[in-house]
Amino acid sequence: MGIGGSIFLIALGAIFAFAVEADLGWLNLSVVGWVLMLTGVAGLLVTLYFWNSRRRTVVTPVRQERVVADRAVPVQDDRVVQEYREVRRPGPTV
Repeated sequence: MGIGGSIFLIALGAIFAFAVEADLGWLNLSVVGWVLMLTGVAGLLVTLYFWNSRRRTVVTPVRQERVVADRAVPVQDDRVVQEYREVRRPGPTV
């Protein structure tokens, strides 16, 4: 739902629960307001939970002074093994 939608539901529910004095025989606007406010609070809590779980990932920066000890060309049994890589760049988007 998102934070904006949750705050909108909380505000709309507060208006229905506390500010509107209409009398509809088959619909109690105060109850509708409380339901909307509870739905907005639940949506806000779920959104914040997912945002916090997504931000817990820790990325460690790569150190600039790291020295690679591997040889550039691997050697097996005194033979040089050549490696072939084909890198394809994505084509132009239409």
